[in-house]
This record gives sequence, C-alpha cells and structure tokens, in this order.
Amino acid sequence: MTLCLRKVVLLVLIGGVFLTANVVMVANWLSDKGICQFAQTIKDNYLTGTAVTILVALLILLVGPGKTFSLLRRCPVCNHRLIGSGSYCSECGSKV
Repeated sequence: MTLCLRKVVLLVLIGGVFLTANVVMVANWLSDKGICQFAQTIKDNYLTGTAVTILVALLILLVGPGKTFSLLRRCPVCNHRLIGSGSYCSECGSKV
C-alpha cells in the first residue's frame, strides 16, 4: 500500500464520519437505522479539534517507506535523476 493510498484512505474515513454525522438529506433514513447517533457519538468523542489537528499534522509528516526498488530514483539532496545502482549522486556527490 503506497503512502498516497494510505493518506486517501484516512481522509475518506474522516470525511465519511463527518458526512454520516452531518448530512441533512439522508438523516431521516440514517436515523431510522441508528447510524446517525453512532456517528455523532464517534465525532463527539474521537474527532475533537485536537484530534483532527493531530491527524492533519501526521498526514503532513508521514513519510514513505525507507527504500524503494524502482528503476527511476532521485537524489534526496539535489533531486537529480539517478541512473543505475550507484551509491553516490553524480550531480552533487552526496551518498544515496
């Protein structure tokens, strides 16, 4: 699972809880099923302003896995395209 996919899944889950708790058009149907009360409880208890702020900060600070095995790599210092399996960047000389 890629980093982008993990972020999308997390955002969809948060959006789903907010949508489930706040949609007016389908609130009657959701209320009959008991989903509205459940989602409101989750929103009130777990998605406070502090929790949302922490989740946004984690999304920003979340980094990808250590090593990727792809043919196209980039230098983390100068963003120069690296070709081959060398351990030094030919542009800036930093160790990759």
